[in-house]
Amino acid sequence: MPTADALFETRLPLPGRRQGKVRDLYELSPDAHGPRLLLVASDRISAFDVVMPTPIAGKGRLLTQMASGWFALLRNHSMVRDHLLSTDLPFIPGIDDRLRSSLAGRTMVCRAAHVVPIECVARGYLTGSGWVEYQQSGSVCGVELPSGLAQCARLPSPIFSPATKAVEGHDENISFENAASLVGSELMTTLRELTLRIYSIAAEHALARGVILADTKFEFGFALDAAGAPTTELMLVDEVLTPDSSRYWDRAQYAAGREQASFDKQFLRNWLLSMVADGHWNKSAPGPDVPAEIVAGTVARYEEALERLFPAP
Repeated sequence: MPTADALFETRLPLPGRRQGKVRDLYELSPDAHGPRLLLVASDRISAFDVVMPTPIAGKGRLLTQMASGWFALLRNHSMVRDHLLSTDLPFIPGIDDRLRSSLAGRTMVCRAAHVVPIECVARGYLTGSGWVEYQQSGSVCGVELPSGLAQCARLPSPIFSPATKAVEGHDENISFENAASLVGSELMTTLRELTLRIYSIAAEHALARGVILADTKFEFGFALDAAGAPTTELMLVDEVLTPDSSRYWDRAQYAAGREQASFDKQFLRNWLLSMVADGHWNKSAPGPDVPAEIVAGTVARYEEALERLFPAP
C-alpha cells in the first residue's frame, strides 16, 4: 500500500484529544457503561521509543483487526473483562466521506479506565532487553534464570517482568517488588497471574498456527463510573497481542542462539540498528526516514502474522 494512502495522525472534531505513539484518543459521550473513548490506530510506528517520520500504510487496520481477534478469543476464557465495546466507526459529526473512509477499520470504541502505570510483560523466550540483562546479571527483572542459556532460548517457564510505563522516553524494567511498592502487592500479584495466564493461552493458540509468541506486554486499568471515578472493576486495556506489542517468530525457522525470523517490527528495528552502527542515527528523535523496501517488508510481516493467527474464513 503506498505511503500516500497512509494515515499518520488525526484531528477529529471530538473533545479530549490525546496522542500516543500509535493511537489517537478522543472522548465520546458516556453510555450505560460509563465514560467512553475512541481509539484510532494510525499508521505510525515506533522503535526504541521513537516515532518514525514515515508511516507504515495499512498498519493501523491490521493492528485493530488482530487486537479485536485476540479480545474475542480471550473473552471465551472469562479471566478478566476488557475495555472494547465496538470496532464499528461511531458517528462523528463534521467529517467528510474521505476522512470517514480513512478511519474505517481503524477504530475501537472503548470503556474509559484509570490505567495502572505498569507495563505487564510476559516472556517465554530470552530475547530483547531480557537477553541483554541476562548477559549482565543472569537474571531478568529480578528473576534468576539458569546459567548458560542462549539468545532466544525458550525459558524453563514463562516469567513476568514488569516495567514502568513512560509517557515519553523509555520504559524501564523493574522487579516485581519495585512494581508492588508503586501500586500495591495485592494488585501486582493479580496482574502477574493474569499476565502469565493470558500469555499461555495466546502462546498455545499461536503455536498451533506455526507461530511462536516469544513475549508480549499488557496494560490493565480500572473501569470508570458515571462520574469518572475509578471503580474496582479491573480490565485489560489498550491493544493486546499485536505485532507492535509482541514478538512473533516463525516456528518452522526457530533455533536458539541467533536472531529469529519474525512477524513483528523487529525487521524495522534491525534496519535501524544498522543505521546506528553506520553512524546515521543515535536512537533519539527524530527517527530517520524509512525507505520503501523497509516499509513494505514491515507491513508484509504484520499481514502474515494476522493471516496465520486469525485466517480469513
